This record gives sequence, C-alpha cells and structure tokens, in this order.
Amino acid sequence: MNGPRGAGRALAALLLAASVLSAALLAPGGSPERDAETAPPRDLDKKKHVDLKMDQALLLIHNELRGINLTVFWNSEHCYHGEHRGRGREKPKRTALSAEPNTGLDPMTLRSRPEPKPRVGRLTDYTTQCLFQVLVNVSCSGKPGKPSIATGAVSTQHGSLLQLNDTLDEKEVCRLEYKFGEFGNYSLLVKHTHNGVNEIACDIVVNKNPIDSNLPVCIAFLVGVALIIAVSFLRLLLSLDDFHNWISKAINSRETDRLINSELGSPSRAGSIGGDAQLEAWCPPTATPRLRCVDTFRGIALILMVFVNYGGGKYWYFKHSSWNGLTVADLVFPWFVFIMGSSIFLSMTAILQRGCSKFRLLRKIAWRSFLLICIGVVIVNPNYCLGPLSWDKVRIPGVLQRLGVTYFVVAVLELIFAKPVPESCASERSCFSLRDIIFSWPQWLFILMLESIWLGLTFFLPVPGCPTGYLGPGGIGDLGKYPNCTGGAAGYIDRLLLGDDHIYQHPSSAVLYHTEVAYDPEGILGTINSIVMAFLGIQAGKILLYYKDQTKDILIRFTAWCCFLGLISVALTKISENEGFIPINKNLWSISYVTTLSSFAFFILLILYPIVDVKGLWTGTPFFYPGMNSILVYVGHEVFENYFPFQWKLQDNQSHKEHLTQNIVATAVWVLIAYILYKKKVFWKI
Repeated sequence: MNGPRGAGRALAALLLAASVLSAALLAPGGSPERDAETAPPRDLDKKKHVDLKMDQALLLIHNELRGINLTVFWNSEHCYHGEHRGRGREKPKRTALSAEPNTGLDPMTLRSRPEPKPRVGRLTDYTTQCLFQVLVNVSCSGKPGKPSIATGAVSTQHGSLLQLNDTLDEKEVCRLEYKFGEFGNYSLLVKHTHNGVNEIACDIVVNKNPIDSNLPVCIAFLVGVALIIAVSFLRLLLSLDDFHNWISKAINSRETDRLINSELGSPSRAGSIGGDAQLEAWCPPTATPRLRCVDTFRGIALILMVFVNYGGGKYWYFKHSSWNGLTVADLVFPWFVFIMGSSIFLSMTAILQRGCSKFRLLRKIAWRSFLLICIGVVIVNPNYCLGPLSWDKVRIPGVLQRLGVTYFVVAVLELIFAKPVPESCASERSCFSLRDIIFSWPQWLFILMLESIWLGLTFFLPVPGCPTGYLGPGGIGDLGKYPNCTGGAAGYIDRLLLGDDHIYQHPSSAVLYHTEVAYDPEGILGTINSIVMAFLGIQAGKILLYYKDQTKDILIRFTAWCCFLGLISVALTKISENEGFIPINKNLWSISYVTTLSSFAFFILLILYPIVDVKGLWTGTPFFYPGMNSILVYVGHEVFENYFPFQWKLQDNQSHKEHLTQNIVATAVWVLIAYILYKKKVFWKI
C-alpha cells in the first residue's frame, strides 16, 4: 500500500463512480414512467397526438364559443418585455388560472364538473417587445356544450404568454400568463361566463401533472458536493500523523508488530508504508511553489466549460442565454480569460527573473498566439467523415482564436512595460499603497483607450438599416422592426470584414428571437472587452505577487476590486436584465458583462486563496488537475466529443436524466485523464 497516495487514488475512483451512479440511479424520470404519466387521454391521443420533446408540455385548447374561430399566439416571458401600467392601453380581459390537477378524468368531461375557484391574473399589462408567434388555430364550436379542440406543444423553460384572438376580427379575446411543467398535460378552456355579463373566460386546468425535470441535476449536485466534502475530510485525516499511523497499523499487522518491538517505536528508515510520501512532504521545495488557487480556478472554469459544451443535461440554464442575461454557461469563458491574464503576469515575471530576454519572450508570445489561433480554426471547422470543407464556408472566429488574440495583446502590453517586482513593504502603513495600479499606469491608459474604441463603435457607428447604438437581437425582437440588425455594430463589423459565410451560422439568439442572419459571439468587436477582462486578471496576478505573504492586504484588494466592479455593473444595468444602459450580454461581450464576471472572479479568488494556498484546507482536487493541463483538456474534449465513452446512444433521447448522466460521465472522464497525466508529469504546453 502507498499510504495517503493510495488512499487518495481509491477515493478519487470512488468519487467518479459515485457521481455517475448518483445521476443514473437516484434521479427519477425514465422514459416508461414519463410516457405513462404524461400521455394524453386515450380518446384524444388518436386524433390529437403531439410528440413532446424535452422542455415541452401538451396544451389542449377547448373553444366553446359559437361562431368565433380562435388564433392562439404564444410568446416566452423571457423574451424582452416591459411593464406598462395605465398608459392608455386597454387592460386584458379577466384571466382565470387554475392549478388544480384533474388526474384520471378526460378533458372532455371538464365542462360537466364544477370549476375550481379561479385565481385572477396579474393586473399588470405586460407589453412584450417580441412579436407573438402563432401556436395553433381553433375552429368555432359546432354545437352547444361540445367544444372544438386543438392541440399544441408549449415551452416549459420559462413562463409563457398566451394571447387568444378572434381570427376574423383580429381582436384580442383574452391574454394570460402561465408556467407550464415539462411533459405536463393542460387544457385551456375558452367559454362565455354565466353571470349575466357578456364576458369570455380563459381557464387553464391541469389534466396530468408534469414531472420534476430539475430533480436529477439537484441530486447529482448534492451527491457530488457531499463526496467532495467526504474526500477532503478523509484526506485531512490521512494527513494527521496519529491517524495515519493508526491506519497503517490496522492494515498491515506485521508492520504493526515491527513498530511495537522497535526501540524507538518508529521506522528507522523509509519503510515500505508511506515512506516516499513522508520524504516528499518534509523535503523543502527547491523553487517557489505555484499558486494552487490560480490552477484550481482555471480548472473550475474549464470543467464547467466541458460540461456545458457536452450539453449540460440539455437544461436551459446550462445553455447560453439567447441574448441579455446570464446562465451558468455564460460564466465559464470569461473566467477562463480572467485567469489566463493572471497566469500571463505570474509566468512572465518568473521567466524574466530567470534572465530571459524580452525579445526572446516576444517571439515565444507570438508563436503561442499563432498556434492558439490555428488550433482554434481547425477545431471550429470539423469535417471528419463529412467530406472536404469548402474554404468559402470556413468559420474564422472562435474561442481559441479569441484567446490567442487576447493573449498576444495583453502579454505584449505587459512585456513592453515590464518592471521588477517591488520588494515587500517594510511597514504596515506602506502596505495600503496603490502600487499595483500606479506601476501599471501606461497599461491602464492603453486599456481605457481600447474601451473608448468599443464604446465609440458600439454606440456611434452607423449601421445600414439599423438604429445607431442598437444592442438588440433583431429577429422578432423589438416587434420585428429590425430583423437583420442582430448585434448592431458588432454584427455589422463581422459581416463587413469577415463575410456572412465566415462567422457563426447558428447563434443562440435564433432560438428565442428567430434571427436569420449570421452572428458570431466571438467576433471582432467583442475581443476588445475580452482584452479588458484579461487585463483585470493581470491585476489579480499583480496583487498576488506584489503583496506575497501578506494575506490581509491581498484579501482587502480582492474585496475592493469585487465591490468596485460590482458597483459599475449596478450602474450600467440598473440591476435589470434589459432596462439598463448597457445590459449584461455574452453575445456582445458588453462592458457590463465584463465588470460583472470580473467581480465574480475576484470574489472566487477571495474565497480560494485563503482556503487553498494560505490555510491548505483544500488542495483544489479534482479541479486542480485539469487546470494544470487546460489546453489539452479543451482541445481533447472538442475533438473527441462524439466518440465513446464521451457519447453513446441513449435509450430515451428526450430524457434530461439520460443526457445528464452522459455529460457527467464525459466530464468525469476528462478529470480522470487530467489526473493520470498529472501523475505521469505529462503537460501539453504551447
């Protein structure tokens, strides 16, 4: 046995196996149960069957109105909308919503059972900024008491806005808001009220309860956190001499007898049990150790990136936001850029201190940037087994391409103005200086000039057919007034300089806003703010190095930057998803997006640095290992995405549980690969 090292490997294997089994076995929601629970009533299934997909529910519209054909329009509450109260607009008709389940009863019998007490909808009139989309047309009722029925599939990712219009007169009959549940079965009853007033009531009744699609990811997350805590606690116990000796004695009885019978009660030389590990622990380091919090942070961002790139269980919050706002998927790339900036400064300082010339380092920076861009172009243009790819369709921007350009700019900027690291401050009073900022005033001046360029182009560049300073998604957004203006100046610059065929053809805005023009989230204009993000990461690296061994000063500065950038975000966004001066937007890489994510990044370092590097309460496992081999893991997961064991044929392709299990396994395999490569001392550096 290898003592703590062997135990650590066993615990790592246990963590991997248990995480996968927790998602696969503990989470409910297999296809047979789902089909049985959400199947439509038998007599309707033959005529009105709708194949539901993930994040969809079945809606049956019962039209009991005589002589009135209905057109049902649908829109997502997540689509940009504003609130208007009493601005001369007619309020919507009374909306009654019922959440009372009607399990076991055919919707055709709903008209004969007592209606549940209605819940009146909100009085606020939501005026959406997106065009309503036709969901289904419902013919008028043919006979009294016999409604005409039509079916449609509605999204369950966000709340839905439903508007029913008289097809002939194109007048609004009623409007309501409702949050449908995945694979649920609902009926929308449209009928005249019987209270002596000529009004039309729209009531929603639940026929079949939806499933809790979020339960699998919650269980997997809780089990994973519990296992990480358990492994960390056991590693802490194994690091204690008394506990380690007790474990060693319990495992090997012969060694126990030898220790008891020895004169000193301890091995006289490095024994077979844990001897090598003890020598390594007591041997003083030959060089300044790496900051594990930096590699751990990089690993956290990378593993999240791998997970969401593999699908994230097909949950909407693990996909990129359609336009404004933040999801989990929108966090990882800017964090990776931020920590790349920190690493640039730390590694460049170490190389210069070893006597490397600036010219030689410049050549290395240029070569590494060139390789990143080339590898990125290859990765975003896969054509294996698909035949040759035309040069006319090659996508130019991408994640690694942006990293390569960002790396080159910030690294050269720091190289030009590189100065020796100042000595530690002699007195406590001098520690409150701003030397980490003052010593970098030329770099700050350059960054502020870059940001001025971004602001000037974004808000003042004339874009043909679009309003100046437009930040919207185009498509059906803004009531469909600017369908081809996706991204405003950012999209226009990419299409002008790169061409429509050389940028991303399937942007996330197409899902919700039905955009039809190409738009690249890694385009030219957004790269400016990527450089700003990396430079803020350099600032974090300077704090770690300039105030080395002064934990209090480091934490104070991390806190100050976190609060300062957070306040800028509050001012720019007005704490609103859509109503601020500059909304948080990953597609545009808006400045508010940069300040918000940088604030989060400083907060994470504020937590990681004392826990990982100062107190040693956590080694960063398992994120530390992929953080040490980030390029290999990123390139590998992109190239081998469609290969086993990273992907296999699912029994039910419309099950969040099965997708989640597959994506957890794929991500865990890359963590295991990174761990093995770390132990073998194999690192891919370019």
